[in-house]
Amino acid sequence: MVALDSALPDVTLPRLDGSYVGLGQVRGTGSLLVVFACNHCPYVRHVESALGALIQEFAGQSLTAVAISSNDVDQYPDDDVDGLRSQQARAGWDFPYLVDEDQKAAQAFNAACTPDFFLYNRKGLLTYRGAFDFSTPKNDEPLTGDLLRNAITLTLADKTIPEPHKPSMGCGIKWKPGNEPGS
Repeated sequence: MVALDSALPDVTLPRLDGSYVGLGQVRGTGSLLVVFACNHCPYVRHVESALGALIQEFAGQSLTAVAISSNDVDQYPDDDVDGLRSQQARAGWDFPYLVDEDQKAAQAFNAACTPDFFLYNRKGLLTYRGAFDFSTPKNDEPLTGDLLRNAITLTLADKTIPEPHKPSMGCGIKWKPGNEPGS
């Protein structure tokens, strides 16, 4: 786990249209939510529309969001650019979706799964790394987004998010051979 108060990694990645953007540029002077996501994962699909709606709740506030797909598309072709475009439209995501083809962003964040949420304050420091809520595709917990919503609300108010943060749960990042953590 990346330590709280860690700085936002200096990462530049291509958008789905091929143009490049840096995460610091996306953040600007506000807070930034970085979501490691992909098209094929049932855990991401479970929260994707609710995530889009949750981000819309904070429209007009100093929060931006970005999704990053780091999966090996040779092994998981549904996570290629066309699949991500389809997901972005299906989920109602109006925030950038970036492609981490060399998986260096996932490594820099120490991302473990999809979805994996990283929230940075207006100083670019990590305030939350954790789950969307308590629901999963196979349990009966309601899909509320309450854990992430609370984290965003507290971050925007420059308040500390009480620990422990519930870890994200989902499909593991699909690493290219030789990129696996510890290799």
